[in-house]
Amino acid sequence: MPVGLILAAGAGRRFGAATKQLAELHGRPLLAHALAAMAAVPELDRVVVVLGHDADAIRAAVDFGAAEVVIADDWADGQAASLRRGLTAARDADAVVVTLGDQPFITPAVISAALGQLDGYDAVRALYDGRPGHPVVLGPPVLAAADELHGDQGARELLARFSVRKWDASALADAVDVDTPEELQAL
Repeated sequence: MPVGLILAAGAGRRFGAATKQLAELHGRPLLAHALAAMAAVPELDRVVVVLGHDADAIRAAVDFGAAEVVIADDWADGQAASLRRGLTAARDADAVVVTLGDQPFITPAVISAALGQLDGYDAVRALYDGRPGHPVVLGPPVLAAADELHGDQGARELLARFSVRKWDASALADAVDVDTPEELQAL
């Protein structure tokens, strides 16, 4: 069964002193939006959320429901550390769909549609206006190679070696991510 994976371990340095995952949007922490979308996808066996920076405060403030929270102790090493930690927690999955904790407008529909695109490919990558975005679905060949990720590498470098289905997801979600307080305020 597929597993949902939300990466939310980083410090969000461009966001300033506040913990980005806890910044409020429409009365809820930013991370809660990503979690609600993933939790509403019926195709998923389970959901894993990777925390790192300020993990205790995030755990205290966000209702994770049935999602499994794992900690990337080496989160400061870069995105690859949190991705590796999440994939380790999802090691029994036949596919992993990855989203980010700072993308509040990713929808259950786009996550389900991305999962539906995997057949015949090693991975799936959503595009928005021609630019790569999330969700990203990792199939078995990619999952087997995930230990090769290091530093601030994300899935992009890993996917370059595999057969990837790229599809326009613009009709199903908005890929905006929140990196600064100004970007949050604009939403």
